Amino acid sequence: MVPLPPHLVTLWREHVATFGTADDGRLFFTEQGRIITYTTYNRVWHETRELALPPALTSTPLAKRPYDLRHSALSTWLCAGVDPAEGAQRDGNSVEVLLSRYAKCLYDRQSISNQRIEGS
Repeated sequence: MVPLPPHLVTLWREHVATFGTADDGRLFFTEQGRIITYTTYNRVWHETRELALPPALTSTPLAKRPYDLRHSALSTWLCAGVDPAEGAQRDGNSVEVLLSRYAKCLYDRQSISNQRIEGS
């Protein structure tokens, strides 16, 4: 089971309806139906990162690798108040791993904490 909010299920279904899947069921593939190589994925990631981030952040480690999105998502869940047990179950980790590895990865969390403290 992969829990997804309904709006993400809609996006996923639209993607499959538009692009289909590779013969082996993969969602993302080359025009020839092959696996996207690391070199291509990495190049596109870095080009997109330069376009997406403000110049002051492009030299930081923020979203430096595609895997960093996982860190960001899980950290955001924790900061949003998602129950750590639920987050760990969805993520496939233990609560201990979730809290020790992901709770410290969110960019600018100090100002978020300050806002919460001032608002309480």
